[in-house]
Amino acid sequence: MSNIVVTKSSPLLVGPSEPGTPTGSTRLSWFDELSGSSPVSLLLVFDKPIANPAETIRRALSRALVHYYPISGRLAAGSADGDEVVTYTGEGQGVLFVGASASCAVDDEAMSAAPLLSDLYAHYPDELCPSHTDPLLLMQVTEFSCGGFAVGVTWNHIFADGTGIGQLLQAIGELARGMPLPSVAPVRWDESVMTARPRVLTLADVEFLTDEDDMVFLDLTIPPSLIGRVKAEAGSDSERCTVFEAVVAVLWQCRARAVSVPEGHAATSLMFGSNVRGLVSAAEGYYGNCYISESVQATSAHVANSDTKDVVKLIKATKQKLRGAMTKNNDDDGVNSVQQQRLSAYNTLGVSSWRNIGLDAADFGGGRPSRVVLYAMQDIVPFFVLCPPCKGKDGVNVLSRMLKKEHVDRFLHELEALTSTERV
Repeated sequence: MSNIVVTKSSPLLVGPSEPGTPTGSTRLSWFDELSGSSPVSLLLVFDKPIANPAETIRRALSRALVHYYPISGRLAAGSADGDEVVTYTGEGQGVLFVGASASCAVDDEAMSAAPLLSDLYAHYPDELCPSHTDPLLLMQVTEFSCGGFAVGVTWNHIFADGTGIGQLLQAIGELARGMPLPSVAPVRWDESVMTARPRVLTLADVEFLTDEDDMVFLDLTIPPSLIGRVKAEAGSDSERCTVFEAVVAVLWQCRARAVSVPEGHAATSLMFGSNVRGLVSAAEGYYGNCYISESVQATSAHVANSDTKDVVKLIKATKQKLRGAMTKNNDDDGVNSVQQQRLSAYNTLGVSSWRNIGLDAADFGGGRPSRVVLYAMQDIVPFFVLCPPCKGKDGVNVLSRMLKKEHVDRFLHELEALTSTERV
């Protein structure tokens, strides 16, 4: 893969296509502020060609920004209370857009090559913390030698979560296919979201990974047979086990078995985000941040030695606390801190789900993506992401950087043992 060349055009700023698009400032919510100013990147890979993909998508993006015009703006200081806002003036602003071509075809090997993946995105100058002068969204469209193409998206998390970006990408796709308007009217200001007060998961007591803690990239598919067995074992007539709970329980347990811990009572923590649009009655089409982070804590020995169904119960019990984690009281200070006990970085595992949030529904004219790929700019803690299945494959695609090299073989052995046995 070392001979692959990605040729990029000069970046340009894309703004709304129609004159008279509204300008002004958009206040950020508590959810936005708690997400922080950090970059997130994803890649949509398409194996079916469309005519002039970069130009087609650039024009559709410009049309979409008429409706999603705040995304063209920049972060700015708000009123005297110090709150941040997003301000769109229409002058010298917009989404940064890059067209590119790659001297290879779309295939699994190419999509697993880290150097190539890095070239399929536009990057912030400071990849760890976008500045107030940086665009909120960067987009690169790369055409491959086979005619397929990839859409790399990097955005500042302070302005939107994965669900919001999925909605935007669907809108761009609809306009690229000739629809006059997006099918979902976007909403960026919603009083229900603005008055909600999420609970804070404090990470001050979690050690972060260092440059020496190199995590191995794994591209896995969890088969439907294993998912089905865990769901059947852990579910009941009154409460079903979800795909998320089944897959996360399996991976957390296999990892705990693979990573030898000197003391069986050592703490391990699983952190995941949950979409709470329904809990706060967010308007349809709201595309800002609207999620909270949850943490499941247990001993490594408990996770490793329990039945998988009991690990599911740990995850389910934490998810059921979500309703109590929110308050509508405007007099509340908005912060109900949840402290974690001191944890090493390697005993802390992050998980995110990109299933069912619309990323795989984007269609720019040649059909839905053949796969959705995570690109990690920085490893803060070991993590894995649940992605929609790759085209032609069943089950759940999992992309991870959660294991050091010395633990990979044992982890894969444990996963294979769970997959092949009738006992879960």
